[in-house]
Amino acid sequence: MNDMTPTQDGPNAPQASSGSTIPPEELDRMTDDIVAALKTVYDPEIPSDIYELGLIYRVDIDDDRNVSIDMTLTAPGCPVAGEMPGWVENAVSTVQGVQSVKVAMVFDPPWDQSRMSDEARVALDMW
Repeated sequence: MNDMTPTQDGPNAPQASSGSTIPPEELDRMTDDIVAALKTVYDPEIPSDIYELGLIYRVDIDDDRNVSIDMTLTAPGCPVAGEMPGWVENAVSTVQGVQSVKVAMVFDPPWDQSRMSDEARVALDMW
């Protein structure tokens, strides 16, 4: 299983674990394409994408190219809570090679502004 999780390189920097049967070049391409797909999904109330906001907690790609994603919201009562996982699933399912996508909504740990990238901070003027 390949896990794209936040690292010290930034709040949302993907990281693939070792031991995959997916060729490294394909895994790199899929990772880049999944991140690009996630960046097309926006919370309608915030002018920054969900990836840069730090709402994506985990992305796993298994050896059969099934993708599972843990994500959160800026607040549990967000009005698009029921719709956003579907938006994420639809976006990531367009990535070449992805067989299936499952999105789980999680609230532990709770989201806070420290998870945002510098790009999101600039867009939201939150320095």
